[in-house]
Amino acid sequence: MSGSKSKKKPTNPWFQCEKCKVNIPHDSLDIHCNDCPPSISKLLHHFIKDEVLYGVLDNKINEDIKGISSYDRDNLVFVNQSCMQLCNFAIGDHVILRDIRSKYPPCAHIVWPTEEKSLVSILLTKNGLDSSFEGEKDIDVCISKIMSPVIEAQRVLLIGINFKNKELFPDLSNRIQRFYLNRLLTEGNQILIMYYGKMFKFEVKLIKSTEEKSSKGSESLEDRFNELALKDDHQFYKVIKNTKFYIFKYVSYKHYTIYCKTNFYCRNEDEYNKELVKQDLLSTIGGLHEEISEIRDLMNVALGKIKSISRSTISRGVLLYGSPGTGKTLLAKALIKESNTNVINISMTELYTSSNSDAEDVLKQTLKDAIIFSPVIVFIDEIDSFCPSKTSRLTDSDKKVTAHLLNLFDYINENPDLKIFILATSNKPDSIDSTFRRCGRLDREIEIPTPNPNGRLDILKKLLHDVPLDVDDNLLRMVANAAHGFVGSDLVALCSRAALHSTKRGDTKICMEDLKYALTRVRPSAMREVQIEVPDVKWTDIGGQSKLKLILRQAVEWPLKYPESFIRMGITPPRGVLMFGPPGCSKTMIAKALATESGLNFLSIKGPELFSKWVGESERAVREVFRKARQVAPSVIFFDEIDALGGERSSGSSTSVQERVLAQLLTELDGVTPLGDVTVLAATNRPDRIDKALLRPGRLDRIVYVPLPDDDTRKEIFKLKLCKMPVTNVNIDELVNLTEGYSGAEVNAVCHEAAMKALEENLKSESVEMGHFQEALKIITPRTSPSLLKIYEDYLKQ
Repeated sequence: MSGSKSKKKPTNPWFQCEKCKVNIPHDSLDIHCNDCPPSISKLLHHFIKDEVLYGVLDNKINEDIKGISSYDRDNLVFVNQSCMQLCNFAIGDHVILRDIRSKYPPCAHIVWPTEEKSLVSILLTKNGLDSSFEGEKDIDVCISKIMSPVIEAQRVLLIGINFKNKELFPDLSNRIQRFYLNRLLTEGNQILIMYYGKMFKFEVKLIKSTEEKSSKGSESLEDRFNELALKDDHQFYKVIKNTKFYIFKYVSYKHYTIYCKTNFYCRNEDEYNKELVKQDLLSTIGGLHEEISEIRDLMNVALGKIKSISRSTISRGVLLYGSPGTGKTLLAKALIKESNTNVINISMTELYTSSNSDAEDVLKQTLKDAIIFSPVIVFIDEIDSFCPSKTSRLTDSDKKVTAHLLNLFDYINENPDLKIFILATSNKPDSIDSTFRRCGRLDREIEIPTPNPNGRLDILKKLLHDVPLDVDDNLLRMVANAAHGFVGSDLVALCSRAALHSTKRGDTKICMEDLKYALTRVRPSAMREVQIEVPDVKWTDIGGQSKLKLILRQAVEWPLKYPESFIRMGITPPRGVLMFGPPGCSKTMIAKALATESGLNFLSIKGPELFSKWVGESERAVREVFRKARQVAPSVIFFDEIDALGGERSSGSSTSVQERVLAQLLTELDGVTPLGDVTVLAATNRPDRIDKALLRPGRLDRIVYVPLPDDDTRKEIFKLKLCKMPVTNVNIDELVNLTEGYSGAEVNAVCHEAAMKALEENLKSESVEMGHFQEALKIITPRTSPSLLKIYEDYLKQ
C-alpha cells in the first residue's frame, strides 16, 4: 500500500525550497538542486519568487471566452490558477509582463486563469503577442503586480510604423481612444488596431499627464508609506475618456514639430534601429568646445538636471548668433539630441499658412504644449524673422506673432518651477526686436564665431576622420592656416571639392594636391559679397619699388610669420600704410601683388562707392567693411583714392556725409573694437587733401612716397615688358634715357604703342624694332605736371 501511495502525484503541484524560499514545479526539482538560489538573468528553470512568476511566454490556442469580446481578449494574460494564488493575483487585476532580456518594454495586461499548456506558461492571444512581443514566443518572461500608482493619461503621442500619410483618417485617433479605454500604457508599448480592413501598428513615444503630486506638507501617512515601497522602473498611465491620442509619421505636429525622448523618428523599425547606432552628432562638431560647454550648462540648469540655488535666477533663453555657415543650427540640434529631452521646434516656413490667424493659434498652442511636455526645449531657428525690429514695417499679423512670443517668454519667466528652455538662432541679431534682448527673455547671447586656425584644424580633422587621406597632421595644419575666413560650411565644401578632384585624378585617397586645388576654388562665404578676383600679380611682375615692397612686407607678412619678434621687442605691427605719388606709379598694382603674395583675404574698396544719399547708410557701409574684415582676418582692406573718403574736414569742399564717413573711419581704425589681424592699405594722388587725423601714428602710421620711376626702375620695367615681346635691335638703355619723367603706366603704354606701330606696318610682323619705339614716344608723352610734383615735394618737407 505504501508503495502504491508513493507513486501518486502530489496534491500541490508546487514545492517550496526551504533554503531560498522559492516555489518550484515538481518536475524542476532536480535542476533547482544545482541552481539554488536560481539566477534570474539566466533562467535554468521556472519558479515563483516574492509573488513574481518567472515562466515561459506562449500563444493561447483556444481564444474563445464567453462574455468577452475578441478585442478585450487581446488585453488578457493567461496563467495557471495555482500561479495566481501563489502570486496573490485576483481575476481582473492589472499585472506587468516583462521580458527577462529587456528586449521589449514592459506591458500591462489583465490577468485571467487558464489550465492550458504547462504550469509555468504565460499565454497571450495572437494579437496580444504581436503587439507586446512582436509575435516572439518561447522566451523567458516574468509577471508581477503593479507597484507604482497608475496615473491618468492626458496626451499620448504615437509614431506610426506601417502606414503612410494618405492612409490616415480623421477619426483614427478617436477609434484608438475608444478601443484602449481603461487600458494601461507605458512609453515604448506598441498598439495594434484594425481600421478599414487593415491592421495599423503604432509605438507609444510619449505619455503626459497634468496630475500634480501633493505637497509634502499635505501627504498622508499612507502616501509616505507608499513612497518607501518598491516602485516600478516604468510609469504606467490609464487611458480615460479625456485622453487625447496624437499620431505622427515625421513628428510634424500642427505647424511645428515635437521631438520626444530620442529626438528622431523614422518610417519603420529598420530605419529606427539605424538611427540608434548613429554616431553622436556633437562628436562631429569641431572648434566650438567652449560654446558647447557653456550652452550645455545653461540647458541642464534650466531643465532641472543640475540643481540651482534659486530657479528665479536661471537663464531660460539663449540666442546663438554669428555669420551664416558657422554651425549655429547644427550645434543647437546636436545639443538637443544629446539632452534626450522633449523638443518643440518652431519653423518659420510652416508657421505662416494661407490663414494669418493660424500662426497666432500655433504660438498659443506652443505655450500650452511647452507646459504639458515639460521638461522641454523650445527651438526657434532664425528668430529675427519672427520678431523683426520695430524700425521695419510690420503687418498686424507680425505684431501679433511678436506679442505671442513675448507672452511665451514672460510666462516662463513668471513661473520659475517650469522646466522650459528656449534656444534661438540668428545671423542678424541687430534685426531682432530689442524687447527680446533683455534679462528674462533672451538674456544670454553667445556668438558662434568664424573659426580660428586651431578651430579650422579641428573641423577638418573631424570632417576627414573616415575619409581615405594621404595627408599628415602638419600638412593639414598648413591647409587650416591658409583657409582664412572659412566657416564650417566652407570647410565642408573644401573637403567635397578635394574629394571630387581626387576622383578625377583616379586616386582613392585625398592628398595635399587636392586640398590645395580646393583652396583656390572655394571662397569664404563671409567674403562673397565683397570678395574681388585679384589678378595673378606677383612682386616679380613689378619693376623696382624695393623700399615700398619691404614696407608692405613689414606691415602684412612679418606680423603673421614672425609674431614672436614683435612681442619680444614690445611693439605692435603697423596697422595702416598710405601710398601717395603721381598717377600710374604702380600703387594699385602693388596692392594687387600684396593680395596675391600674402594669400590673405583682400577687400578692395573704392572711396565713392561707400557714399549713399540715405542718412546713416554711408557710416553703416564703413562699419560693415571692417566687420567683414575682422570676421575673415587676417585680411587686408585696400582703399583706393582714399582722399574721396578722408578729405580734410576744415575744407569748404567737404560735405556733412563725407565728415560722418571720415569720423566712422577714424573710429574703426583705433576705436574700442580692435582691428585684430586687419591691415589697412590706402592709396592717393593728393595726400594734401587728406585729414591730418587719419595720418597720425596708430592709424595710417606708415606713409610711403611712390615717386616717378628712376632710371633703374624704368630699366626693370622695360626688361619685364620686352621679355614678353618679340623685339629686334632694341636698345633698352636708350629707351630709359628717352623716357625721363615717365610714370610706370606711361612706360607700359610706350611698349604697347610700339607693338601697335609694328602691326600697322604689317599685320604679319613678327618683331618690334627700335624705330617703332621712337614713333611711340612721339605719341606717348609724360603727363605728370611739375605743379603736382611740387605738391609732393612740399608735403614731404612737412
